[in-house]
Amino acid sequence: MNELIIELTEVNPREFFGLQNAHIDLLKKYFPKLKLVARGSKLKAYGDEEVLEEFDTRISMMLDHFGKYNTLDEHTIERLLMVDTIEHEQSPKASDEVLVHGVSGRLIKARTPNQQKLVNAMRTNDMVFAIGPAGTGKTYTGVALAVKALKEKQVRRIILTRPAVEAGENLGFLPGDLREKLDPYMQPLYDALRDMIPAEKLDNHIEKGVIQIAPMAFMRGRTLDDAFVILDEAQNTTHAQMKMFLTRMGRNAKFMITGDPGQIDLPRRVISGLKEALLILKDVDGVGMVHLDDNDVIRHRLVKKVIAAYKDIENRN
Repeated sequence: MNELIIELTEVNPREFFGLQNAHIDLLKKYFPKLKLVARGSKLKAYGDEEVLEEFDTRISMMLDHFGKYNTLDEHTIERLLMVDTIEHEQSPKASDEVLVHGVSGRLIKARTPNQQKLVNAMRTNDMVFAIGPAGTGKTYTGVALAVKALKEKQVRRIILTRPAVEAGENLGFLPGDLREKLDPYMQPLYDALRDMIPAEKLDNHIEKGVIQIAPMAFMRGRTLDDAFVILDEAQNTTHAQMKMFLTRMGRNAKFMITGDPGQIDLPRRVISGLKEALLILKDVDGVGMVHLDDNDVIRHRLVKKVIAAYKDIENRN
């Protein structure tokens, strides 16, 4: 039986091994043929040489992640254990670049290779589609890029919009002013903004129109200059809404369109404007398209399993 000894000199062993060695238990699940022993600052593995080599590669990936972000959770470990190693080596790495210094010292960065692809695509294109399931960070990364552009004076305002499908875009019957009517639909965008901009400054930006929250219906007839514009939940736009939105683009504008084609809430027989736009614009120069997947899910580790379970059922049907 071969032995591999990994000494943790650059990281805190307790944090790397997890609470009550939870991370080690996860490794045992993925490497059942190995005997693993974690003591002090050493991790020992016993088994066949070929399996030990694979184990060593995965541990190196985990150490690399921990070194960059000073944190490691079960979802990240599962992602690193399952990802193809060649694909992992060739794909763009989530860089150390801080997009935004958020509230309470939070450092907002791309946390997965596909999120980094999104950051890179926004640098080289004025219009980018970010496509992927819930929890992949497409909206959060988009808001971070918008805040970054505003802070660096690349744009003068941020405009956030999403289709209010549940209210049929007819928000007049709801109580309160426009912002109060839209709040239930825009909450994910507000949550992201609150992570990145102090509350008082955020309220001031909204009051002065530096950050604007607008329903799709209010975009008609506008020309959006010097703005970073995010259309969220774009899978719920119709053909007419998507065409209208995309043609609002003005000078020195950045457009990001995010959506999940697997979560369309439109009435039956209504074609999703997002699905249609992806086909129509796929070869247009200056339009970027980034697809995120289950490996980018950064919510609770169960979210990834839920997505996989639903996908399995859908594939059977």
